[in-house]
This record gives sequence, structure tokens and C-alpha cells, in this order.
Amino acid sequence: MSLTVNGKTIATDEEGYLLDPDEWDEEVAKALVCEYEKEGNPKITADGWSLIRYFRDYYEDHQVHPTMHKILRERAKKEGRDFHEEESFRDYLYELFPRGPVPTLCRLAGLPNPKEELET
Repeated sequence: MSLTVNGKTIATDEEGYLLDPDEWDEEVAKALVCEYEKEGNPKITADGWSLIRYFRDYYEDHQVHPTMHKILRERAKKEGRDFHEEESFRDYLYELFPRGPVPTLCRLAGLPNPKEELET
């Protein structure tokens, strides 16, 4: 499969993940989001875009995507939140990304498919 952005063909796997994460940029992100929304998923909000960029930055720094636990812990620590508020944020993430926040954010951030990592 592939995605065409500004006349350039970007290779993806059958689930829409980029085969080469280095081909990701803001224009590719917009195209991925457009495809995602066309599939009937919720519109990506400002919070969603912030999370996409967070995933991208985290991956560039650590060469692995953040886990749900990591997202919740970092947010809780940053904002001085407690466990119950973490649960509320997790629920909010599932409202934004009902097919699973981590795999969806990886896809939209141009990261490798986390399927194998999530299954281990």
C-alpha cells in the first residue's frame, strides 16, 4: 500500500503504518490523519496533534514508542495528578483514539507498527 503526499509516493504496510519512519513530516502527518478520519474515526483535536508530536519526539529520543503506562505516568508526574486522574486521562485517550491510543498514535506519528511490542 502507499500514500501520496505532494506528488511523492510513501510506502505503507497493509494497516497504514509507514515502512520508512524517516519519510514522516508534517505534510505526511496531515495525510495520515486525513486517511484516519476518512475511516470514520473521530476528528483529531489539538490534544491529538500534541500527542502525535509527543510520540514522534519520544521515539526519536528513545528509539521505541511510549507505552500507555509511560504516557499516563509522565502526564501525572508533570501535572501532579493522582491515580484516579490517570484513569480519567486513559479514558479520554480512548475517546480520542477508540481503536487503541498507542497503535493509532504510532501510525499517525509515522512510527513502526507496535503490534509485536504490545503482544509481548
